[in-house]
Amino acid sequence: MEAKSSPRSLFHLSGISLLITLGIVLGAGAITSDIVAERLFWQQNSLTLPLVLCAIATAALGYWVIPMLVSLKTGQIVREDGPQAHLKKAGTPTMGGVFFVPVAISLSLLLSSWSKDVVAVSALTIGYALIGWLDDWQILRYKSNKGISPKMKLALQIGFGVLFCLWLAWSQASSITSVALPFNFVLPLGLLFWLLAVFVLVAESNATNLTDGVDGLASGTAAIALLGLGVLVAPSSLMIFCACMSGSCLGFLVHNRNPARVFMGDTGSLALGGALASVALLTNTLWALFVLSGIFLVETLSVMAQVTYYKATKGEDGVGKRLFKMAPLHHHLELSGWSETQVVATFYGISGILVLLCLVTVANS
Repeated sequence: MEAKSSPRSLFHLSGISLLITLGIVLGAGAITSDIVAERLFWQQNSLTLPLVLCAIATAALGYWVIPMLVSLKTGQIVREDGPQAHLKKAGTPTMGGVFFVPVAISLSLLLSSWSKDVVAVSALTIGYALIGWLDDWQILRYKSNKGISPKMKLALQIGFGVLFCLWLAWSQASSITSVALPFNFVLPLGLLFWLLAVFVLVAESNATNLTDGVDGLASGTAAIALLGLGVLVAPSSLMIFCACMSGSCLGFLVHNRNPARVFMGDTGSLALGGALASVALLTNTLWALFVLSGIFLVETLSVMAQVTYYKATKGEDGVGKRLFKMAPLHHHLELSGWSETQVVATFYGISGILVLLCLVTVANS
């Protein structure tokens, strides 16, 4: 008598199938947006061309850069207290952000004809990438999961954030301090806006960094969020920047999908968060960023809840209870029996729904 297949075996997920599906969805989304907006999708002022060019360039460059990273011995140091399935990833090269971020920035500057807005967000993105690179380099140098100190990292993030805000204050009208909300509501913040702006830059970069823990998770969810933000800010030059960043994430996913041949490291994840936050601040779409970054937000909240609960339940022996099996949330799901690709597929789907929610809200506002 033939054994019945388990539900999980009936729906087999693989890294390559997720990559292909995401590529088709993002490509179709970009083309549809260009058609609706009556843009020629083979021209530089579209969403489609920057997306495709950056995806191809990053994917091709990876075949040259990844062997270099291997020869430079940039192998990932894996946490021993993490999911046991991750131990086999030890030695996989990291710092992948060193090739996909520059591709996106270079092409966005060229395609936008060096727009001052694109120059500004590119500078902030590079700044955060440098912070991540310094952290990655320290980890590799000392063969430990401890990079630069949290205080140093935070100080650098705030420093670059303040510089970006100073440029924002100098270049934009005073109305920038009034935050646009859905359905034509406006929240005037005055000087409080600048505290919010720096907080958003730091929080978004760290949230994206926390999400980078499963093959293809951060790169795919960031690609979805960036393209969604690009649709929302169209037809500005920052639309091109978002499309380029999204395309580079997609091209990086060719090598970062499960099983990953390279990790983005803090070099890439901090840069992606900075890119999202800086575009949202410059285009007054903070509410949209909040929705589009729903996955990053939940991942961050899971860490905060874990730490808070552990401290609150700490006994005389100095040991507390855990709210999750492990934080961030994606590790809890893994330890609960989910495969990496199931986690990634679910988070991709949620990210896509959040983008659609934003677009529908804008259309009805």
